Amino acid sequence: MGIKGLTKLLADNAPNAMKEQKLESYFGRRIAVDASMSIYQFLVVVGRKGTQMLTNEVGEVTRFAGIVILHGNKIHFARVSHPQGMFYQTIRLLEAGIEAVYVFDGPPPDLKKQELAKRFLNRTDASEELAVAIASQNKEDIEKFSKGTVKHNEDCKRLLRLMDVPVVEAPSEAEAQGATLCKAGKVYAVASEDMDSLTFGTPIFLHHLMDPISRKVPVMEFEISKEMNLDMDQFVDLCILSGCDYCESIQGIGGLTALKLISQNGSIENILENINEQSEALLLFKGPIVSTEEQPEIKWTAPNEEGLISFLVNENGFNIDRVTNAIEKIKVAKDESSQGRLALKPKIFSTQVSVNPHPRVLGSFKMPTMVLGLRNFKQPLRIVCVPTWI
Repeated sequence: MGIKGLTKLLADNAPNAMKEQKLESYFGRRIAVDASMSIYQFLVVVGRKGTQMLTNEVGEVTRFAGIVILHGNKIHFARVSHPQGMFYQTIRLLEAGIEAVYVFDGPPPDLKKQELAKRFLNRTDASEELAVAIASQNKEDIEKFSKGTVKHNEDCKRLLRLMDVPVVEAPSEAEAQGATLCKAGKVYAVASEDMDSLTFGTPIFLHHLMDPISRKVPVMEFEISKEMNLDMDQFVDLCILSGCDYCESIQGIGGLTALKLISQNGSIENILENINEQSEALLLFKGPIVSTEEQPEIKWTAPNEEGLISFLVNENGFNIDRVTNAIEKIKVAKDESSQGRLALKPKIFSTQVSVNPHPRVLGSFKMPTMVLGLRNFKQPLRIVCVPTWI
């Protein structure tokens, strides 16, 4: 779900903080991609009769009969598979000169598990509910009932490694790990379809980067720190009041009301009398479980051609000519990117777990800039959003 209504709230209340960029302006940039959200948000199984999937000879799902692509307020269908989508989406980024670093989720925090369990308590058959969501063009339900499996994630990790594209396995939330990478200067920005990335303090956020039509539309940048007059703590409070994955929404409080309350009262502590659940959410946003140890710099080399053909053609039934042509595109794109790459060579974190030793305490508190990131907005907090149209 991310942060309820945050995109619209920012668009309505930060109209002068937008400027257009082209996707090509990120040539040579290293971008952390929220892998799970980017891969599966738009993948919905669609068949002629309800929902159905294609399997290989041992019965494993390899190709979806179709996917649902959300463009603005409209829903369109296209034939694809999860390895296919990841393969060609990544090639598209490479051809744009972007060095993608895919960050995968680890186990979610217990508080998030509890909230997700509440939301899905009455769900009996996701396939039936998904079919109803598709028929009614309900985007939120389509996203809710179309999450990927562990097997899908492992397939994509294997594929990316065969392509020689970096993979980071977060100890918990991918958005938090991506934000940490970005704040430490290891990547230029974080790309996700989940607005939670902003609440974890991501300095530069890319929205809809993985959309297939992103090359054709301008990138919009928002500098919300100037427009909303909130510090980082207040922005997190705003997101929690608006509704997040860590606690239930508060009846009668939406994004606009939350913004007014924070502007008038300064903090969530001054607004709510009983904030036990909200205070736990604050701790998860302020001091998430992330990796902090560095490992040697990842070098971009040629893809594993034999491994890619074995995985895509032999195991997943891809056309060998198309795969061979795609591999050539990867090699050309990497060669061109290496020639024009920026001098900065970020390093990638290992998966060693580290918990913030000084979590936020309600009332008077101070937090290290390294954990909170941009507490005083020394560098503008920005969202980079790729608008979509048909």
